[in-house]
Amino acid sequence: MTGNVAQSGTAASCDALVIGGGPAGLMAAEALAGLGRAVVVAEARPTLGRKFLMAGKSGLNLTKVEPPAHFRAAYAEASDWLAPMLAAFDADAVQGWARDLGQPVFTGSSGRVFPVAMKASPLLRAWLGRLTAQGVALRPRWRWTGWDGDALAFDTPDGPRALAPRVTVLALGGASWARLGSDGAWAPWLAARGVGLAPFRPANVGICRTWSAHMTPHFGAPLKGVALSAGDLRVRAECVISARGLEGGGIYALGPALRDGAALEVDLAPALDAATVATRLAARPPRETTAARLRKALGLRPVALALMQEVARPLPRDPAALAGVVKALRVAHDGPRPIDEAISTAGGITHAALDDGLMLRALPGVFAAGEMLDWEAPTGGYLLTGCLATGRWAGRAAAGWP
Repeated sequence: MTGNVAQSGTAASCDALVIGGGPAGLMAAEALAGLGRAVVVAEARPTLGRKFLMAGKSGLNLTKVEPPAHFRAAYAEASDWLAPMLAAFDADAVQGWARDLGQPVFTGSSGRVFPVAMKASPLLRAWLGRLTAQGVALRPRWRWTGWDGDALAFDTPDGPRALAPRVTVLALGGASWARLGSDGAWAPWLAARGVGLAPFRPANVGICRTWSAHMTPHFGAPLKGVALSAGDLRVRAECVISARGLEGGGIYALGPALRDGAALEVDLAPALDAATVATRLAARPPRETTAARLRKALGLRPVALALMQEVARPLPRDPAALAGVVKALRVAHDGPRPIDEAISTAGGITHAALDDGLMLRALPGVFAAGEMLDWEAPTGGYLLTGCLATGRWAGRAAAGWP
């Protein structure tokens, strides 16, 4: 064996092992190496950071600048136990980390932070270069296959191997986008060793709906300037009409409620109250068509008018009744798209299964980070920051393990 490992019987010994080469795993490796541990990173895919690179195709939203309490609220039920990790590696820290890698960043009008390069590959190259300079050994095509006694077993390009690390950080992702490496195959291995798990569920994913032919010309069209609500959640964000339903950041932010069966409501005029909408509609000439009234009185776009006709036909003529439809257009749906189409997943290792350093209570010396843990957050900087923050937290805690 080469680099940071030494052969000992049938298993090679090593100081610190990180399994998973995504953002959480690489951040754990950086934290471990920075605190003096000799680190091996095992990654099943041919290259590291594949999901990170995929996220970067749309601009790589690293984090979001907003008040800490608002930022933490995006993590919903997990916000309390994630709070110290998010405070230790907050939006300012994420930006500083990127700059230290030679990647300047900028903050958009919405508070979202992006690299000036607007892609992930330069940052990832710089990151891997820094890890290599720190002595971190990167092992692509090393697929973890569970335990062999007390050792961790791998399929590698050189055949089966086993490692016996002093400390381990697991950062294998959730169960979405299996083609990029996050397939959830690790769940039964941990369950068999007494680790508490919550079922995987799709997060940051579109919802299913079968449209009539009437909607076909609008596939791919964004529904802008709207507010979306489901259950107790409400967001001002756009979504996109797709051939299979509705997609986009606004839908993703409502994911927990939509996944649990809540109805979707669309407010097509969120800047106006219902009385103002009714007054504007009533002021239009009585012979005007309903579509013309909506377009001229409220500035509704063709995709919004088509959606109203699709889900609320026949539209009422009475201005007050029509205003009610505009302000609370109910769109029936058939739940989320399949889990492998999701950007991320809820479920995984429960909070109760972890100590304060993200070590598995059932497996002393084994820590976990990233999407393996049972938390979820919307896109828009929250998801990636959560992965980086938990990776850093687990790596620092693991570095102190005997």
